Amino acid sequence: MRRPNIAQHVTTLLALLPALVLAIACGAATPTHSPAQASTPTPTSLPTATPSPLVSLPQDEAPHDEPVEWWYFNGLLTDGAGNEYSYHFVAFKGQGPANAVPHLMHVSLGDHHRREHFAAETPTLSPIAENAVGVDVEAGGWTMRGDGATYQLRFSLGGRTVEVEAVSQREPVLHGGTGLISLGPVGDTYYYSRTRLETAGYIEDQGGRRTVSGTSWMDHQWGAVSGRAVGWDWLSLHLDNGADLMAVVVRDPGARQLFANYGTYVGPGGEVSHLDGQDVSITPDGSWTSPATGITYPMGWKLEIPPLDLSIEATPVLEQAEFAVSEFIAAAYWEGAVKASGTLAGSPITGAGFMELVGYDPEQLEAPEPPPARE
Repeated sequence: MRRPNIAQHVTTLLALLPALVLAIACGAATPTHSPAQASTPTPTSLPTATPSPLVSLPQDEAPHDEPVEWWYFNGLLTDGAGNEYSYHFVAFKGQGPANAVPHLMHVSLGDHHRREHFAAETPTLSPIAENAVGVDVEAGGWTMRGDGATYQLRFSLGGRTVEVEAVSQREPVLHGGTGLISLGPVGDTYYYSRTRLETAGYIEDQGGRRTVSGTSWMDHQWGAVSGRAVGWDWLSLHLDNGADLMAVVVRDPGARQLFANYGTYVGPGGEVSHLDGQDVSITPDGSWTSPATGITYPMGWKLEIPPLDLSIEATPVLEQAEFAVSEFIAAAYWEGAVKASGTLAGSPITGAGFMELVGYDPEQLEAPEPPPARE
């Protein structure tokens, strides 16, 4: 029996993704589990009927038999000396034999004090346990493991090792109220977030080991890729009033045709507002051109959410936060920490979080052909 070839399996996984390994389009498949077990807080800022959830937790924390799935984390950490760091860590999963499921892990780390940014990836073929209760991926010394309540994250790059535990502080949020987001001609995706995770651990480099702590964000998405190229500007924020916010504008990467825009606001007390259409506007107010790739990204954004009377300006902590080191995908993307300030209901407000920019690399203008079906 021929041994699985890791490069072949990972290449197959990535060929399924139309825009980037982060593509969020999927087919609107009917869930095979009972939706009644999911818990969705009732929106209060935007009164609507509570829809029936299509994501069931904790069951859906585990891997699904879908062509594309990923678990994503970002976070801001501070050490005892007050030095700040930011990270994003994602594990992508495709389909494959039970004992050889292709995964690809991306990680980036920003050292704000030294103005340094590092990015790396590692592929692996990993079996999935029949009784899996969440994400459990290990590759090249990197680890992402957790069940929804607590996650263990570990990675090394740029001469630094980060190991933290992230503990969820709030109920999960099913975006759109049901956990199934419609993206028009692109398709749909199952999508929920754990918006606030208390994070603690250490960072270690040539100077030794230092304790770090902070706040993280977690996304989980899965579905069947449509094959149409897609790009987006996506923002997550932790606000100083205790609220959490996600906002995204999804579009065609070439013509900049708008496919969808939506968001979710979790108030200080955990109350949830679901935002869509005219509720969300993200407008760039500057640009930055990567010296490494020549790609120009918007840099600096104004976020407007009229139903919440919220107006925020987000600025990058490090402009050089491009992810362009992949050996498996041609397209680059931008993923970095931001600081935010503005007004909420007329009162000043500040915050911090992450911005993700996909669809600005010309390599994304042509979607790859899907690979032949597995025999």
